[in-house]
Amino acid sequence: MPPQPAPTPMRHAVTQLDHRIEAVTGHDIDTLWAYGDRGVLDEPHAQMVDRHRTLASAQIGVTFYLKLLNQLTSGEFPLDDALFVRIDRTVDQLDEATDARDAAAQKVLAALEPIEAAASASTPDGPPLSADDRAALLAIAGGAKLHEHLLTGRASVTAASGTRISYSQMQKLERAGLIVRDTSHPVHAGQPVSLTDAGRAALLDARRIPTTHAPKSPARPGASPSTPAKWR
Repeated sequence: MPPQPAPTPMRHAVTQLDHRIEAVTGHDIDTLWAYGDRGVLDEPHAQMVDRHRTLASAQIGVTFYLKLLNQLTSGEFPLDDALFVRIDRTVDQLDEATDARDAAAQKVLAALEPIEAAASASTPDGPPLSADDRAALLAIAGGAKLHEHLLTGRASVTAASGTRISYSQMQKLERAGLIVRDTSHPVHAGQPVSLTDAGRAALLDARRIPTTHAPKSPARPGASPSTPAKWR
């Protein structure tokens, strides 16, 4: 009998809570993970995304042991004591993986439910965020500075990614309370520009810029049902 293979790492496994997270944020899971990596998310959303990463990792374990059990019981191997021992061991491992998955799902729910409640209670309080403004906020989220040319006196914002944002657009975002400058630095040396909490919230506001429009496709093989369930 061949040796037991190790689980193959994946970036994102489908979980039973993906549809709720995407519905309340208006963003797909991969986008939220990318926002988390870039530090765009506010504290509640960042905590939810961190817990979702743990859940996705736990889901990989469930899927792996379920596929292994299917393989062992497919008739490919001779029915002997060694096979029965391995089946028993795999069932135990699947049970442990399911417990870990369900525990991780409960932690995601604990972070997700307050976000859902806040979204239900809130109402839009400003005009929609344009695509240009959203792109500018995303660029600023990665780090940016306001510079003034010593000779021409012209000012502009340069993001760490190399993106340039006009001074007039920066002023617009600043007046809206979406970004803030660190005025303790002189402009000619570069004033750091960063997102405010309102700026981070604007990027996550599903009513402004929803990125999930199409109905969810059927879950990929190995995905869990829509509610946590114990496998026995």
